[in-house]
Amino acid sequence: MASQELIRKLEETIENVPDFPIPGIQFKDISPIFLNPKLYEAVIEDLVAFSKGKVDAVCGIESRGYLFGIAIAVALEVPFILIRKKGKLPPTTVSEKYDLEYGSAEIETREGQIKKGQRILIHDDLLATGGTTEAAAKLVEKQGAKVAQFSFLIGLTDLKGDKKLKKFDAEIYHILNY
Repeated sequence: MASQELIRKLEETIENVPDFPIPGIQFKDISPIFLNPKLYEAVIEDLVAFSKGKVDAVCGIESRGYLFGIAIAVALEVPFILIRKKGKLPPTTVSEKYDLEYGSAEIETREGQIKKGQRILIHDDLLATGGTTEAAAKLVEKQGAKVAQFSFLIGLTDLKGDKKLKKFDAEIYHILNY
């Protein structure tokens, strides 16, 4: 869906930072996008085009999922719902645990913000292995809503995160693939 021009501009703008945060990782630094308001606007327009008329709310995953997710929700004129790490939202919350490479983590939303039957877009900046996004989808389903779409600025295809998300029978979109 993204134009070749948008893809080219993003590839020129996103910085690759080798060995960050640990040796062997090639970090994709998206922060330079925010120095260019027109590029940021083009990203939002592309992500909104993917979801227009297909969702009732946007859930953004802490914290970088908020950078684009809020703007997507505003443009779509639908609610934006925070998905945060456990303990960051006031009670009452609904939570979902998931496994990490070493240990586990937990995410949550405020109870009652996701409505039964809603079609939800889950947005984050990057899809890697898909563990956090899968947990977010389970969190949505636990509250009686349906994950209609997943959107990301970047998909790291070698890490096969899309495979984890296929079971939710939702559209999956990344502007860039590495």
